[in-house]
Amino acid sequence: MNHYLMSNTRGSWTPAESTLSKANTVMQAAADSGELYRHGLGMIASENIVSPMVQKIVASDLHGRYAEGLPGKRYYQGCDDFDTIESIGIDLAQSVFNAPFANIQSTSGTVSNIAALKALAKPGDEITAVSTADGGHISHARMGAVGLRDLNLSTYPWNEDRMEPDIDGACALIRDLEPKVALIGQSVFLFPTPLKEIADAAHEVGAKVMYDGAHVLGLIAGGVFQDPLREGADVMTGSSHKTFPGPQGGFLLSSSEDLVFQKRLNNAIFPGVCSSYHLHHVAGKVIALAEFEEYGAAYAKDIVTNAKHFASALAAEGFDVLAESRGYTASHQVLTRHGSTDSGAGAKAAKLLEDAGIITNMNMLPGDTKALTPSGLRLGVQELTRVGMGPREMEEVARLYARVLIKNEDPQSVKDDVKALKADHQIIRYCFNEEEDTGYPF
Repeated sequence: MNHYLMSNTRGSWTPAESTLSKANTVMQAAADSGELYRHGLGMIASENIVSPMVQKIVASDLHGRYAEGLPGKRYYQGCDDFDTIESIGIDLAQSVFNAPFANIQSTSGTVSNIAALKALAKPGDEITAVSTADGGHISHARMGAVGLRDLNLSTYPWNEDRMEPDIDGACALIRDLEPKVALIGQSVFLFPTPLKEIADAAHEVGAKVMYDGAHVLGLIAGGVFQDPLREGADVMTGSSHKTFPGPQGGFLLSSSEDLVFQKRLNNAIFPGVCSSYHLHHVAGKVIALAEFEEYGAAYAKDIVTNAKHFASALAAEGFDVLAESRGYTASHQVLTRHGSTDSGAGAKAAKLLEDAGIITNMNMLPGDTKALTPSGLRLGVQELTRVGMGPREMEEVARLYARVLIKNEDPQSVKDDVKALKADHQIIRYCFNEEEDTGYPF
């Protein structure tokens, strides 16, 4: 019998245990995931944690609302308050990123890329980008946004020693191909891209320059990486939840003051690729932008300092850390090789580290051809920095890696020391957090 029919209270009944148990299982899994990160070391380069104020607004009533359009030009009623939120957010984004144009509606970095490509190119047009084998993001490939827009892709030659596009080769490719879009940026992103040279070549042949700053957006905003919009990028896309420490979502930014071009970018987001653009996440971005305006420069500086110390400490422990000749890294990322090409050694290392409470991800390195059996790890320090770890802790973390992967200690025994280290680093920093709340609240 329908439980609803057994109740005299409209919309209320006693649920069946079989259905309630599914919800309880989900709640428990979410709690378990929170405990994993509370006691472990989150070191996936594409992740971060959000501030207490962002957590609060993401759980607000905004989660179920719509506000199609732009502030003051909506297709729904009831948007006056959100107009206030989004208007402040646009102003903050323009200030934080020093950008004449900012759209903060995108639901992810990939969606930002789809929108940018929609605005910049038509199906069948030529595009140049970094290959996924050399660290380019999947959205830069035929399997992702580039294929979705049916663009003809050519990839830059790669300088493995410098972990960047070969400048002369990339410029020659652009001049020869005359693409509609020259796309720069990577998912594996250790060093600033030689953007000015590439942008000059692109603009010579009438191409627009698109810079995907998803991983390094917080470092760019913090002034410690590079300044794409001043170095030749016409459009910059990015995620709001990696080194920029907001909720999951994206940004679309531009150096152009051309109102017609700006309108094209706005239209590419809505109605181009978004209807609902998740108002609670947009509001979270606005809070994160305000926090970044106050604390972002210090946070970005500390991330890069920690990454450099961590890379050096890993090398001192005996690990094969890439890009030694350039000081290993100038971003939040560190790359380590753990075996021969396509050996799967990266996957094995990631699993052993997970058993010890250290959460990383396997990653293809130059020479690898198989995404599921790569030789390397891509490590990020932005979350550890966010909870107050510094150079001393980076050295300690490197020793924990060595105990698992070089000394072959039982990961479970190392896990106790991981937990002890993390116990002293629970308070989220670089944000409005006078109450000193944890970054792991669930």
